[in-house]
Amino acid sequence: METEFEKTGEPAPKGSPKAKAMNAAAARHAAPFLIWIGIMLLAQGMHLVPSSASEETEALGVISDAGLYALRTVAVALALVVLRPWRHSRGLFKASHLPAALAVGAGVFALWVAPQSDWFAAAFPRLSDLYARYCVGWNFGTAPDFADLAAKAREWYHPARTGWPLFAVHMLGTSVVIAAAEEFFWRAYLLRAARTPDFLDLPPGEFHAVSFLAVSAAFAAEHQELAAGFLAGVAYGLLYVKTKGDVWSAVAAHATTNAALGLYVLATGHWEFW
Repeated sequence: METEFEKTGEPAPKGSPKAKAMNAAAARHAAPFLIWIGIMLLAQGMHLVPSSASEETEALGVISDAGLYALRTVAVALALVVLRPWRHSRGLFKASHLPAALAVGAGVFALWVAPQSDWFAAAFPRLSDLYARYCVGWNFGTAPDFADLAAKAREWYHPARTGWPLFAVHMLGTSVVIAAAEEFFWRAYLLRAARTPDFLDLPPGEFHAVSFLAVSAAFAAEHQELAAGFLAGVAYGLLYVKTKGDVWSAVAAHATTNAALGLYVLATGHWEFW
């Protein structure tokens, strides 16, 4: 891929035109995702939504959880449109990559839900228990109460309570907006920025084992399903590498996974995934 910069061995000096341009490119890639996370952390920290209630603190209920998700969706969609991080990935999308992207997305979906599914628990009870104890959440050795998680999420997000318009916005947010924001951050930006601040000097999709594993682990930490999140990060990352930096293929795969999760939640009632 051609970039507007010449490749050099050392990062550009601070304050130089190249360094400023690299910082601007970094902001375009990172800001949408950081807005997504930042709004959530602010609302949770200030106890604005019902899900932020704890034994010590009651939620203020300023906005519903579904309403907050819609707000985040709109804010990040606007950030993506304004910042256009894809300006640094011109010419990378190829329609021939779409079948692989859809297959990866479907595979990640199956990997995500299978270990917590009813049939898996019935067929492999011991393995299901170990997965719940050590691969979901940060309380290693203690399995989350999935029934309680599902009941709470159902109360906060079920369309019978929120209305179908908010649910539709949620589906749009998870299937399109957050998939794009995350892939431009994790794959198109951080895989290279972990190696050098002049990340655009590196070929998109170039494999580097340390940064690849580190980014996959960080991606996993963003999710409750830690093991599945790590493997998802590996799958999306390998797709990005194999397509030589086609970030849109990773976006399509991520969108496929999230859309399938939304339909699965509706069909099965496993709201703990929502």
